Amino acid sequence: MTDFSNDENTIESTSMLHKIKAILKNEIVSFIIGLFLIMFALYLLIPYLSFFITGGADQSILDSASSDLNSTDNGIKNMGGARGAQLAYWLINNSFGVASIFIIAFLGAAGIRMMKVRKLNMWRWFFGCTMLLLWFSLFFGYFFYEAYQDSFIYLGGLHGYNVSLWIESQIGTGGILLLFIISALYILIFFNKKYINKIRDFFSGKYIPNIKRKKKDKSDNSVDEADDSDEFEDENQTKEENNTDKEATLNENDSLEMELNTSADEESLELSKSDKDKIELVIEEKVEEIIEQSLPKGTTQGPKESSKSQDKDAEPAFEVEAAKDDLYRGSLDQPYNPKLDLEGFKFPTLDLMKHFENNDPNVNMEEQNMNKNKIISTLRSFDIEITSIKATVGPTVTLYEITPAQGVRISKIRNLEDDIALSLAALGIRIIAPIPGKGTIGIEVPNENPKVVSGQSIIGSKKFQTCNYELPVAFGKTITNEVFVVDLCKMPHILVAGATGQGKSVGLNTMITSLLYKKHPAELKFVLIDPKKVEFSIYSAIKHHYLAQLPDAEEPIITDVTKVVQTLNSVCVEMDARYDLLKAAKVRNIKEYNEKFINRQLNPEKGHKYMPYIVVVIDEFGDLIMTAGKEIELPIARIAQLARAVGIHMVIATQRPTTNIITGTIKANFPARVAFRVSSMTDSRTILDRPGANQLIGKGDMLYLQGSDPIRVQCAFIDTPEVENITKYIAQQQGYTTPFYLPEYTSEESRAAMGEVDPARLDPLFEDAARMIVIHQQGSTSLIQRKFSIGYNRAGRIMDQLEKMGIVGPSEGSKARQVFCQDEMELDQRLNN
Repeated sequence: MTDFSNDENTIESTSMLHKIKAILKNEIVSFIIGLFLIMFALYLLIPYLSFFITGGADQSILDSASSDLNSTDNGIKNMGGARGAQLAYWLINNSFGVASIFIIAFLGAAGIRMMKVRKLNMWRWFFGCTMLLLWFSLFFGYFFYEAYQDSFIYLGGLHGYNVSLWIESQIGTGGILLLFIISALYILIFFNKKYINKIRDFFSGKYIPNIKRKKKDKSDNSVDEADDSDEFEDENQTKEENNTDKEATLNENDSLEMELNTSADEESLELSKSDKDKIELVIEEKVEEIIEQSLPKGTTQGPKESSKSQDKDAEPAFEVEAAKDDLYRGSLDQPYNPKLDLEGFKFPTLDLMKHFENNDPNVNMEEQNMNKNKIISTLRSFDIEITSIKATVGPTVTLYEITPAQGVRISKIRNLEDDIALSLAALGIRIIAPIPGKGTIGIEVPNENPKVVSGQSIIGSKKFQTCNYELPVAFGKTITNEVFVVDLCKMPHILVAGATGQGKSVGLNTMITSLLYKKHPAELKFVLIDPKKVEFSIYSAIKHHYLAQLPDAEEPIITDVTKVVQTLNSVCVEMDARYDLLKAAKVRNIKEYNEKFINRQLNPEKGHKYMPYIVVVIDEFGDLIMTAGKEIELPIARIAQLARAVGIHMVIATQRPTTNIITGTIKANFPARVAFRVSSMTDSRTILDRPGANQLIGKGDMLYLQGSDPIRVQCAFIDTPEVENITKYIAQQQGYTTPFYLPEYTSEESRAAMGEVDPARLDPLFEDAARMIVIHQQGSTSLIQRKFSIGYNRAGRIMDQLEKMGIVGPSEGSKARQVFCQDEMELDQRLNN
């Protein structure tokens, strides 16, 4: 009996294969799969490239078993996210090393082929990428593993390292070297058959005489080079035209490549020479990058100078030393550019903010005349005569200036404030008696139809765009419709108060936004403190551009009260360190210091660096006082008293302007005050030392006080979606690899705890870290964290133990700690004792 079961299975599998082929040949399915492959290749390229920058920071997170990569705050810095970081780590370190780029290239080529964008020979691509993948993985794994064993990246991957060691154990060192050379020749022949003739010429001795003849006939190069270049261009043009054909075209190209004459060989030698120059240029750039990475943390690098100006015949040692000098000092003829790291940074555009139609004040003559008549009749009913009255229309308030008749007391008019408000049926009026610099009395009356002052009209105004302030802050428009811009450097700190819902948070957004539109990330950093946890969270997107934080902080916006105290104390440490730099530079303020540094008058090797401005913004100061009390008031008072000269400024906001919140110490050090509407006259006197804030109409209506008399301003309205658009625009651009880290701060409790370090309970990495610190002669917590791939908290504890044992000195702000042991012998003696 015949068994047809196997035949039936074969027929079914064959029909299934035909169906799959038919589906893949479908144009729509093929296009979709090709597009997916290209998108996947592009996605792989992003974490692959980002791994070389952020791989060291992500390694400890990926290796930790306790880390939750599914959480939104997993701490991964790779631009491809947590899964991208895992893929990049697997491709580079655990697989084929940097040669994994050929996997991504093959996926992209397959996508292009399936989308029918270009006809590619996929078998040729497959075998070519496979050979390059294996060869470079083995090459880097064998020759460069020892050089990069202390780094977070393995150039050849585990595959290259393990397989190359196995091959060496089988055929020896000489055998593996010959294997590399022979396989490289096979790969060259696979990609271009013309190398067969060159290999033949090399073994027959014809290759070297051609080189000598080339050097001998160097004087005729100008003529021959033109002919050869024309011939080479004709060949390339022929190849490009033939690439559109199928297999027959490939054969034609191969035949053309096999029939190259002597002039074409000479031209290839010229190309190889130019390629050699390019390779030398790339090597010089790599040397500069290695020197840059080996610089101390506090060293500021000058702009890189072109290596083309160096003599090509100079010895490599001289070139390296010249590059090192340029990196430390830079050219004295060219000023230092602090914006060079983010040279392509673009400031936000005005179209990111809303445009309000008809936001100019509408002069309603009927309303003005009616208010004038009511004011005159009310004053006459109390036997007060006036000689003139005129009106100035603002966005939300109109100022009526009256000139009283001779003999009328000002106090008599001031006491009629409520009566005038009753006659005008207004929300609340404010009497200015007299107006400073004028012989008139002002009566401010709210408009029936107030206009919105848009942030776009303020930021885009000529006054703001052309101002040359160090830290320009645009609040809004005054009662005379003038854009109100002040300099935070001259204020130098602002105290903001106002009841809930009166525009206080919008005012803070306006101040921050105006600074974002004028200052480069290299010139300005923010320390944002938000106990309410929701007001400043939108600014976390620009942490790599504008934000400053503690090195061990999980979030760029400080919300925890304990972290607030630590952050403010850290700002004090930064302030003291800056004063030390100013003292060493013999200058009085940050502006003079930065000018000296830009003009190359300060040596970075001695700790000097470019100092950006730091603006500390605290949203709800009252809540901090209630929870932390005097502990938080002390660093705030220190910063307010001393930090002006070193470019650190504070903005404090509260909705409870009471005497137990805004104490005498705070008021004495915050001469600039901004008051939105408050509920009582007592609160107004607390914030402004006078009434007036209780008579505002709300919705951004504010009084600005710096000096003797307050100025009434309608604050610009910048909504949350506008701030989100601005932060997204900035976040999409290239930023720094990390936020601006504030220096370490060790509290008295930590110092007391350090005095109780038990040698028997030292960290397991203590001895290794001590030897590494002594070898590098650089006491830095970040160095321990980077070399041992551990977290910042553990690295900080090891550094505390090293300080207690007398191996390193105390913290010196942003500078590296002093190392007391000069060599390992001295370290061993100290550890034994």
